[in-house]
Amino acid sequence: MTPAKWVRIWNERLPDTPLTLLQVPAAEACDLLRSGDADAGFVRLPVDRTYFSAIPLYTETTVVVIPKDHLVAAADEVSVEELADEVVLHPLDDTLDWESLPGQPAFERPATTADAIELVAAGIGVLVVPQSLARLHHRRDLTYRPVTDAPVSAVALSWPEERTTDQVEDFIGIVRGRTVNSTRGRSSASAAAPADARRKPAAGKATGKAAGKPTGKSPRSGSGRPQGASGTKRAGGAKGGSGTKGAKRGKPRRRS
Repeated sequence: MTPAKWVRIWNERLPDTPLTLLQVPAAEACDLLRSGDADAGFVRLPVDRTYFSAIPLYTETTVVVIPKDHLVAAADEVSVEELADEVVLHPLDDTLDWESLPGQPAFERPATTADAIELVAAGIGVLVVPQSLARLHHRRDLTYRPVTDAPVSAVALSWPEERTTDQVEDFIGIVRGRTVNSTRGRSSASAAAPADARRKPAAGKATGKAAGKPTGKSPRSGSGRPQGASGTKRAGGAKGGSGTKGAKRGKPRRRS
């Protein structure tokens, strides 16, 4: 794996939470996750899905590692059948799921892929591996070519399902390319705050009847009569200040 981009994004978004990378052989990755010594890891499928959650990321090209002066180096790609006469090394940590091993068997199985690479360099045989392992164990005297019909290896981000922590959710989001404001997965407090602010009305902003916006209807009291708010005709619009219309004024009667 080349996780530099994901580490950079993690450090930008979560500068107060250190992210520590551990490089381990593929065969040991699941054991490290089970023991709790790692929170999440990049593993080769299949994994135990009754215990692990896994998000498939990509499928690797399978290649054959050969000396640079090997005949196969002259081709752009080869088939498994074209390796029939070659001694094909099969290390104990092989990550490919073969139905039947290609080529001629070696006298002894190497313990690790790294050991097998050394034997290829010594001219003992050739090695069929996922391309990333060929790159990992790159040597100047070796090269590799794609094998068109060999089994392939799928890579996934995996973690124990029962330990899906907030930090694991953050890392999943980064690996899957989610933005910091993505609504999928866990949202950080800093990302959630602006969304909450958008949903809530600003302080002092008129909303509905309670803030005094005109609605076309007079507010009423519990008795059903209009409430006497200041500025209404009932509160002093009539002359005389009594709240009712004054009597008509006429000439006083003459006394007889």
